Amino acid sequence: MSTTTVPSTDVDLSDADFVADPYAELARLRALGPVVRHQPSGLLLATQHAVVGQVLRHRGFGRSWRDLEPVARYGPFNALHRHQMMEHEPPSHTRLRRLVAGAFARGHVQRMRPRIEAIATGLLDELAGAAADGPVDVVAGYAEPLPVAVIADLLGVPPRDRALLRDWSQAIVRMYELGRTPAVEAAAIAASADFAAYVRALVDARRRQPADDLLTDLVRASADGSGLSDDELVASVVLLLNAGHEASVNAFGNGLVDLLRHRDQLVRLSAGAVRVETVVEELLRHDAPLQLFERTATDDVELAGLPVRRGDKVAVLLGSANRDETVFAGADRLDVGRDPNPHLGFGMGVHFCLGAPLARMELAIALELLLARWPAIVLAAEPRRRPTFVLRGYARVDVAAGQAA
Repeated sequence: MSTTTVPSTDVDLSDADFVADPYAELARLRALGPVVRHQPSGLLLATQHAVVGQVLRHRGFGRSWRDLEPVARYGPFNALHRHQMMEHEPPSHTRLRRLVAGAFARGHVQRMRPRIEAIATGLLDELAGAAADGPVDVVAGYAEPLPVAVIADLLGVPPRDRALLRDWSQAIVRMYELGRTPAVEAAAIAASADFAAYVRALVDARRRQPADDLLTDLVRASADGSGLSDDELVASVVLLLNAGHEASVNAFGNGLVDLLRHRDQLVRLSAGAVRVETVVEELLRHDAPLQLFERTATDDVELAGLPVRRGDKVAVLLGSANRDETVFAGADRLDVGRDPNPHLGFGMGVHFCLGAPLARMELAIALELLLARWPAIVLAAEPRRRPTFVLRGYARVDVAAGQAA
């Protein structure tokens, strides 16, 4: 695409002020046009709801992994991504996704509800004990361990090892940000190697001694040669462990802070005026945990009336699409009763988030149980953001039980 056919921007997507609150700048990008060229990266940015949806659904845009070079340096990181479903298109994507999709079907997820409630209740008991001595960090004590424990339970990761998963995951996903540093790369490569080795050992253990978990099901499916190869099995498990909790942590933190800063909306939920499931959708829209997702043109295509050449990379700005005033009335306003709510927090098309039913249920349970325990919960300090844009969330959110009215 010629740079003369599309508006351009040089906004620094890693700038601290932008990361802290990107929405004013995203509104300016939407005003420039549905597609804007990002000069520093060369990416085409899809800014508006309609064009973001078009990119996500259009078969002329896809994911096709290309190993980072030099291959010898990035080997462990490349191996995990080369064999995972997120980096493939049909038919490979279809085969990889089909083998794990059953575990995330709505009916199966609903059967997990009692276990999720039990995990959340146990974490709140511990948090309440700590809160007796003052404010507590609800991210470290609740938002992080809950989805980690849930996905680890599903896959069969022993409780003693679950702390490792969060550290490995955070190191790996930092590679998805723009402007990564050599230190970030080194940490991600080491984490990829350690994570893969851990999963291989877990797979070997299930082959010797099957259990009642998803990992055993995947091992059985790969045994006859028609399912996952060993490399695909490892990559799929790592993806599930990463994706199964990373977005949930950020969605809960973003959503809780949103509610605590908009007490009128929190009251609507607490009073039962709005169903928690409806609230969750608005929290996912208003401050999206995933802000950017890249696709590549697999052929010459047209996007919003503009020609896109094969090989051009397009980044859909999900957070921008979710604030599109032409789709959401009062888009910058948090409205927990918003319905319908066609947000794009889970994507669209063949890469629509496999774990969406689980994530929605986790968020609803986590919010309901927290507010039932602490109905007067308040922020005890200014929350601290993670220094990342693509995956947007809080590193720390200190809260106090507050005073009952």
